[in-house]
Amino acid sequence: MPMPTCLASCSCGQLTATVEGEPLRVSVCHCLACQRRTGSVFGVQARFPKEAVTTAGTGHDYTRTGDAGGQCRFTFCPHCGATVFYQLVGQDDFVGIPVGAFADPAFPGPGVSVYEERMHGWVTMPAQIEHIF
Repeated sequence: MPMPTCLASCSCGQLTATVEGEPLRVSVCHCLACQRRTGSVFGVQARFPKEAVTTAGTGHDYTRTGDAGGQCRFTFCPHCGATVFYQLVGQDDFVGIPVGAFADPAFPGPGVSVYEERMHGWVTMPAQIEHIF
């Protein structure tokens, strides 16, 4: 059976990431930095092996330090501002892609939810996934 190919894109389509295969992990993050980055109450991202990801277009990078001190290098479109992919500094073998960049309602759901102590009170995560407070 062939491995699925999925396309992630910014809002204007100038910056893309094409992935081959299933994600290694899909997670929800409730940290305050992800809330600010997404403009939503949490971020949802899929992690892929670096060799499974091909990017195209021009991006600008922004590196931020997260709540626990780790750094992420986010690549976003300089035209529309949408983040298309990111890498955890020091974990260069993996690429994270915001699930919304795939614009695919059939994309696999999360297997883990992190920083739940910062989760908004009205948000409910699936009971069967791993929960990290």
